[in-house]
Amino acid sequence: MTFRFHVPNEKVPVVGSRAFLKVGDQFLVLFNVDTQLYAIDDRCPHQGASLYTGRLDGKLIQCCAHGLRFDLESGYMLNSTQFKVNSYPVEVVEDDVFIIMNSAGEQHDEC
Repeated sequence: MTFRFHVPNEKVPVVGSRAFLKVGDQFLVLFNVDTQLYAIDDRCPHQGASLYTGRLDGKLIQCCAHGLRFDLESGYMLNSTQFKVNSYPVEVVEDDVFIIMNSAGEQHDEC
């Protein structure tokens, strides 16, 4: 079952920035890359480091701990189709932003 998390207007990042969000017991990062919004877990699947402070290069976020890079759109690690961080669809309806999440919790592979 899915649900839509309404992002408070003050938390929607401006172009080129990101916002840290707590949704229930999950921590997410919402990125604004060239007016496109992307949402991912704030936990690197390798060893759990925060991705919020990672280096952003286009649609790639680099984990500060070990340098792993993940595509914001798919969640997959660069050059991999097996290792990923959870990514979530983002909907914009007029001035409202919603993150679409699985209420049962998404699963990802651990290293």
